[in-house]
Amino acid sequence: MRSVQVTRLTGPSGVEVVEAEEPRRGDDDVLVEVRALGMSWPDLLQSRGQYQLKPEVPFQLGVDFAGVVREAPRHSGLDAGDRVACVLPYGGGADVVAVPQDAVFPLPAGVTFAKAAALPMNYLTALFALGTRGQVRPGETVLVHGAAGGVGTATLQVARAYGARTIAVVSTEEKAELVRSLGADHAVLSDGFLRRVKEITEDRGVDVVVDVVGGDLMTDSLRALAPLGRLLVLGFTGGDIPTVKVNRLLLNNIDVRGVGWGAYAMAREGYLRRQWDELVPMIESGVVDPPVGTTYPVAEVAQALRDLEDRRVLGKTVLTFSS
Repeated sequence: MRSVQVTRLTGPSGVEVVEAEEPRRGDDDVLVEVRALGMSWPDLLQSRGQYQLKPEVPFQLGVDFAGVVREAPRHSGLDAGDRVACVLPYGGGADVVAVPQDAVFPLPAGVTFAKAAALPMNYLTALFALGTRGQVRPGETVLVHGAAGGVGTATLQVARAYGARTIAVVSTEEKAELVRSLGADHAVLSDGFLRRVKEITEDRGVDVVVDVVGGDLMTDSLRALAPLGRLLVLGFTGGDIPTVKVNRLLLNNIDVRGVGWGAYAMAREGYLRRQWDELVPMIESGVVDPPVGTTYPVAEVAQALRDLEDRRVLGKTVLTFSS
């Protein structure tokens, strides 16, 4: 079978499609024939050895993927032929993957494989960030940095499902058009975003900031918070890891909260499936509808990662596996 593997920790140039043996199914595993594989920032970081998970090279890349069940445990609730989405810390990039049954989710009718490959990590992260860590309530205002990316677009849609108002912060007018089409109440450019946020909120500020960017946005993000506001730290796609002067937290009674979905969710039996069950009604209602950006055949994985690295894509990058 084909396997998307990191053979050298050199970024996209070290990712290749190679021939590999098909996996054997363990007693609690589901054997899935992959049809679509999502690419995201953690994949890019793993290809450089810069992610918190550092498998020994060579290793199979891939967190989000979707396909068809080939074999499943008798009491899993899954049958051969079922359409599913899946999530792993890494290793989903192959024609056939053995997946623990807790990480295999039945797809609602009408969800394409490409869209399914955009769902698990981004949207379950958004649920964890907004619901568990941010404790967002209806009527609150959520500001989302990096709003046109995979986690950003997921956060906008989940926030809307929770009844929150959203302000999307993006780097270009093209991205602003995208997030407005996804239901963002407001879209502002990152350059000078604080002034626009104060105008939109009539100087009150926002209740929650969701930050996947980090870097030099941190100080103004703290200034953008209303009293009792929460800044949720999800990542650092901007490159630099910022520091926080904690006196700012005291002065306005605000919080900075870490959001490490994978480490929390994958260590708790049944948690992923409970999250998925919460997400399904949002999918069925149409409020959650992942935007798929560019699709590539699996052989073009290196180019897909380069385009992701150069920020040339909007929405989720997806690799397709033809049978």
